Amino acid sequence: MEFTAQQIAAFIQGTVEGDEHATVHTFAKIEEGKPGAISFLANSKYTHYLYSTESTIVLVDESIEVEADKVKPTIIRVKNARDCVAKLLQMYESARPKKTGIDSLAFISPKATIGKDVYIGAFAVISDGAVIGDGTQVYPHAFIGEGVKLGNDCKIYPNVTIYHGCKLGNHVTLHAGCVIGADGFGFAPNPQTNQYDKIPQIGIVTIEDNVEIGANSCVDRSTMGTTIIRKGVKLDNLVQIAHNVEVGENTVMSAQVGIAGSTKVGQWCMFGGQVGIAGHITIGDQVFLGAQSGVPGSLKSGQQLIGTPPMEKLPYFKSQAIFRRLPEMYKEISDLKKEIENLKKQK
Repeated sequence: MEFTAQQIAAFIQGTVEGDEHATVHTFAKIEEGKPGAISFLANSKYTHYLYSTESTIVLVDESIEVEADKVKPTIIRVKNARDCVAKLLQMYESARPKKTGIDSLAFISPKATIGKDVYIGAFAVISDGAVIGDGTQVYPHAFIGEGVKLGNDCKIYPNVTIYHGCKLGNHVTLHAGCVIGADGFGFAPNPQTNQYDKIPQIGIVTIEDNVEIGANSCVDRSTMGTTIIRKGVKLDNLVQIAHNVEVGENTVMSAQVGIAGSTKVGQWCMFGGQVGIAGHITIGDQVFLGAQSGVPGSLKSGQQLIGTPPMEKLPYFKSQAIFRRLPEMYKEISDLKKEIENLKKQK
């Protein structure tokens, strides 16, 4: 598929500077540009790439000044180049032909219900009582357990495992290796047998519409009731959501975030990489946690925090600056103590 600068500008409401008939068919970073590619420039410190890139078209923020006589590609001026690239990528992805059909090597239980225009790849397993919604794609080696319900237009990538009874809404994407509905971590010490007794996990996982979960992430089934991922949630790779957790609408989490059992997370929260959150607490709405924050207790809405325990950014960075000087400060304090002791002896 090829698009002209004029077509692209019309779609993203931009202004063409250069050849409006220039065509592109792929995307590239501006520093790795090639003929036929479209790139973007949203940060003025990378402006020099605009004069050397091989890309055919570059989206440029209106606020960035350029030397027009040095520019090689056609420019499309826009208010926000990053946002416009996201729109173009969505358009490009939606224009790709959608997989349909059932591979002869797939196993589908005669007790399963399969919707219209689905794709089921080789060696995928659809178990008894499973329901696959219209337009849903189940890629090779995925496992859909007994009684699982998948909504319409879901994407279940290779080696995803969805345990029995779990429910997914519409437009849910699960990336490779994702596990939905494994047992929550429930064990009770038994002094009589000197071992741990397993606590049966008889609940399910419910994932609402427009959720995307990254590769090798896990959402555990509840002990009773349901673990809930609300609509619009986006989870990165290697995220762990424990049993009976509820994640509020449109919350996003970066890689290696871990949420312990029975914690409630609010709406529109953002957690950086490796954030760890204790169990049985409540996180309010619009809470922003910096990478590697550790949260031992509940947090009110509308905070931007970092560290363990989390604190506001300015006090945190001031504390870190002091922490780095601790060896030097310790020596200074020791020297001062010696001087004081010597002064006492002289009296």
